[in-house]
Amino acid sequence: MTRRLSILKQPILSTFTDHLVDYPSPSNLSYWWGFGSLAGICLIIQILTGIFLAMHYTPHVDLAFLSVEHIMRDVKGGWLLRYMHANGASMFFIVVYLHIFRGLYYGSYASPREFLWCIGVVILLLMIITAFIGYVLPWGQMSFWGATVITSLASAIPVVGDSIVTWLWGGFSVDNATLNRFFSLHYLLPFIIAGASLVHLAALHQYGSNNPLGVNSSVDKISFYPYFYVKDLVGWVTFAIFFSIFVFYAPNALGHPDNYIPANPMSTPAHIVPEWYFLPVYAILRSIPNKLAGVAAIALVFLSLFALPFINTSYVRSSSFRPIYRKLFWLLAADCLLLGWIGCQPVEAPYVAIGQLASVFFFVYFAMVPLLGKLENKLILNR
Repeated sequence: MTRRLSILKQPILSTFTDHLVDYPSPSNLSYWWGFGSLAGICLIIQILTGIFLAMHYTPHVDLAFLSVEHIMRDVKGGWLLRYMHANGASMFFIVVYLHIFRGLYYGSYASPREFLWCIGVVILLLMIITAFIGYVLPWGQMSFWGATVITSLASAIPVVGDSIVTWLWGGFSVDNATLNRFFSLHYLLPFIIAGASLVHLAALHQYGSNNPLGVNSSVDKISFYPYFYVKDLVGWVTFAIFFSIFVFYAPNALGHPDNYIPANPMSTPAHIVPEWYFLPVYAILRSIPNKLAGVAAIALVFLSLFALPFINTSYVRSSSFRPIYRKLFWLLAADCLLLGWIGCQPVEAPYVAIGQLASVFFFVYFAMVPLLGKLENKLILNR
C-alpha cells in the first residue's frame, strides 16, 4: 500500500490522478458535460490520421489531387485514414458546436470562468482556420475556388489588404506556393490547438466545472473516476457508432461532389460553397453586399463571443431558472441552423433577404444579453 502511494506521488502520475482520476466534479453533471472529452478524442484522431496521411501526400498543384487518389487506391488502409480524417473534421465541429451551445445554455461563460470561455473561442477560431486550409489540400474544384474566394476577402482591409493576400498566396494567384504554405500551416496548427486545449483544461480545473443548476457546488463533489468516467464512456461509444456510420456507409455525404474533380482555374463552379460547418458564418458574410463590411461582420461574430462573459449581467447562470433567456437561446439555436441552410442556397431572392434578417438577429442576441440580465435580476429581486 505504501509503495502504491509513493508511485502515485510521482510528478507525471500525480498530475494524471489529480486531473483525471481524483478530480472533484459536481455530483449533478449530465451527459452534456461529456462533449469536452469527446472534443479531445476528435483532436487526437485528427492529429494521428493527419500525420499518416502526410506521409503519402504531395503538396504540389500537379500532384496533390493524384496523391490523394493514390492514398485512396494504393496505400493499404489509406481509404480508411482519408475518410476518418475528412469525416473527423465534421465530427469535431459537431462536438465543439454542441459543447459551445451547452455552455451558452448553462451559463458556463459567467464569472469566474471568463478566461476559460475566451480560450475556448480561440480554439474555435484556430479550428476554423485549420479546417479551411485543410479543405484546400485535396486540390479539387471546390478546394481551389474556395481558397481563391476566401483569401481574397483580406483585400478588403484598408492599406495592408493587398499585401496580406499576396503573402497568403505566395504570389499573384492561388498556386503552388499557396498550397505549400497551407500544407505547412495545416500540419502545425493542430499542435497549437492541442496546446490551447491543455490551457483550456487547466483553466477549467482552476475553478472547477459548472453544473446544470449553475450553483456553487464546492461542497457536493465526487471524484471523476469511476463515476463520470463511466458516464463519459457511454458518450464515447455512442459517438464511435455515429462516426463509424459516416466512415463506412456514407463517407462522402458531408463533402461536395465538385471536390472530386481536379482543380481547374479556367472553369468556375456554378455555386461555390464551403464545408457545412462554415455555412452560418458564410451566410452572414454573403448577406452584406460590401466586402469590407462583410469581413467586419465575421470579425464581429468572434468579438461577440469573446465579449459574452464581460457583458453578462445576470445573477443566475443556468437557463433552467431564466425563462426569458431560455426562449432567446432556442431562437439563437434555430437562427444558426437557418443561417447554415441559407449558406448553401443560391445568392438570390428570397434567400438573401432571409439571410440578412437571420444575421441581424444573431447580433441582436448578443446585444440583448446585458439588458435581459438586468431585467431578469429585477424580476428575481421583486419576487
